Amino acid sequence: MNTDKVKGAMDDVAGRAKRQAGEWTGDVNKQMDGAAQQVKGKAEKAWGNLKDAAHQGSPGSNDADRNRQSAPDRNHH
Repeated sequence: MNTDKVKGAMDDVAGRAKRQAGEWTGDVNKQMDGAAQQVKGKAEKAWGNLKDAAHQGSPGSNDADRNRQSAPDRNHH
């Protein structure tokens, strides 16, 4: 897990709590701030997921794939 995903999860949770507190107190500004923080958190998590996917799809990132590519084909006679 990378820092973008962790930071995103924390912003999402904090934003959700802030938005909920705004709903309970009737504070529209707090609701909007919380919703904005949630969006920011979700974007950070998505960015982190994208970076993880790019890293896993990069050449040499998976030892099993690298070994499979370099191993001789035993089924071919």
